[in-house]
Amino acid sequence: MVAALSDALLGADKFPAVRADVEALIDAEVSDKKGASGLALKGGYAAVKKVGPSIVPGAIEGLLPEFVEKIQPFWQDYAGNGSFADYLTARGDQVADALLTVTDERIAGTSKTAVKKVYDSLRSSAQKHVVEALPRLGELVQKHAG
Repeated sequence: MVAALSDALLGADKFPAVRADVEALIDAEVSDKKGASGLALKGGYAAVKKVGPSIVPGAIEGLLPEFVEKIQPFWQDYAGNGSFADYLTARGDQVADALLTVTDERIAGTSKTAVKKVYDSLRSSAQKHVVEALPRLGELVQKHAG
């Protein structure tokens, strides 16, 4: 098991595959959403992609190092025992809070008002959506770092 997630996920030889898997994870999570909040999320996601097709890949590239930093303590505590997806899911709110600090700080500093408006409209449901994505996130991390 790799102790430092940054080595396992952000190395030049691994980063392109990780970035592609993260984008696929986001697309799958958005696609799976149901109900009124799902429609809002799908609409917001589509709007962001329409504003700039490179926004999502660029955001992944720009935010992934910070997300990896936030996941690192959970990875260390997990220590390879069982499924990392199960580990993250059992600590859902704590993990989601850690990850959302990254996007909250980034959005607070952006000058892109359209992106900020969409984010602000979806932020109240973000915790739930991040928690729901943790099984896929755990599998992704374990696939590349385990």
